[in-house]
Amino acid sequence: MNELLLRIQSLTVLYSSRRGYVNAIRNISLDIYENEILGLVGESGSGKTTLALSIIRQLPNNAKINSGSIIFNENGDYVDLLKINYEDFRKRFLWSRIAYVPQGAMNSFNPIMKIKEHFIETAKTHQKDLSKDEILKRASELLKIMLLEPDRVLNSYPHQLSGGMKQRTLIALALFFNPKLVIMDEPTSALDIVSQKVILQDLKKVADEFNLTVVVITHDMGVVAEVSDRIGVMYAGRLMEIGGVEDVFYNPLHPYTQGLLNAVPRLHTETNVLKAIPGSPPDLINPP
Repeated sequence: MNELLLRIQSLTVLYSSRRGYVNAIRNISLDIYENEILGLVGESGSGKTTLALSIIRQLPNNAKINSGSIIFNENGDYVDLLKINYEDFRKRFLWSRIAYVPQGAMNSFNPIMKIKEHFIETAKTHQKDLSKDEILKRASELLKIMLLEPDRVLNSYPHQLSGGMKQRTLIALALFFNPKLVIMDEPTSALDIVSQKVILQDLKKVADEFNLTVVVITHDMGVVAEVSDRIGVMYAGRLMEIGGVEDVFYNPLHPYTQGLLNAVPRLHTETNVLKAIPGSPPDLINPP
């Protein structure tokens, strides 16, 4: 097992609503190790994105971290990311140590800014002394690694790029400061099957090349099977099961994991009626 990079302990996150507090994350504990790809899989509302936003401290205003800690290994110095002030976190960790690729590459860029302006603005926000030439040189190197044409992409507006190109550009932007941990939220959503395959191949390549730890958030069991070293299954704000890919796929222990696997279409077997999990989805305001 590689060295521990991030430890989440007993994390609980609530959202305030008119009916009361929604238990979005319920007492989750999770260890993430250096140089691994961890897949977090679950349906919408399971808490995957809330967990990611907690790590990067970008939760919406109606969210509250009720308890827990998020410990980051900064070269042997273990820092609780929730206890340092936000400005310190932003300078020391955000983008430089931990980067986040949000869901929906189609809508992640400002439509009236060229791609090069996105690189310049992001870089200047976190390191003001970088020159424009230095930023564009680094951006070109990263875009080449992502198998894109730097001159064309940097001088394009977002609408001039395909969905797959925008997703790869977002990944390049996330790698700008050589982070240790990259969190990718639904990196293949809204992409055709060919673009999905290219993105997953690129993801594995950059993880190896940059010695990255990657957390891939998805609802697609096929995606986590393709790229992950370990899989965590989330349901109703809880981490129900975690293990190696083969362990989870061939010996799933939780009924929800079994249901997810049974819902994956298979070409080589006869299609059967899907078996529903008995009962109703839990009310996260009054969870069981």
